[in-house]
Amino acid sequence: MTVAPRWRYAEFAALTVDELYRILALRQRVFVVEQACAYLDADGWDRQADHLWLEDGDAAVACLRLFEPGVKHAEAVLGRIVTAPERRGTGLGRALVAEGLTRLEAQHGPVAVRISAQAYLERFYRQHGFERASADYDEDGIPHLAMVRPAGAPA
Repeated sequence: MTVAPRWRYAEFAALTVDELYRILALRQRVFVVEQACAYLDADGWDRQADHLWLEDGDAAVACLRLFEPGVKHAEAVLGRIVTAPERRGTGLGRALVAEGLTRLEAQHGPVAVRISAQAYLERFYRQHGFERASADYDEDGIPHLAMVRPAGAPA
């Protein structure tokens, strides 16, 4: 019997070892291996974040981390937003970002949200109400830009 995928959400301290492993495995698979980018994924911020992920069987196929306002920036932050390569083009990435924004609003009300986006995804994030907030910059050899979604922006 196949188990239907389901969104999972937890504070760092509530993650099981297996859940954390699935999340880190997906992030490293994409950000380190696929993008050939040697960087420290376990950057010390996971403990201060809530985590949202989608499990399908025994693997995470999409995930992100959420920071309340004032932790990393004045705004709330979504970060480490990633979808498994085999799930791209299915709408899962849009669903992931929408679910992250919904969770932030449920916890903190209408707040501004900041992301550090890979530059080629600017158009994707604009669909969620994010606006460019910086010039392009290099992060670990990949062009990025800061984007902010104003508080109360329509979904």
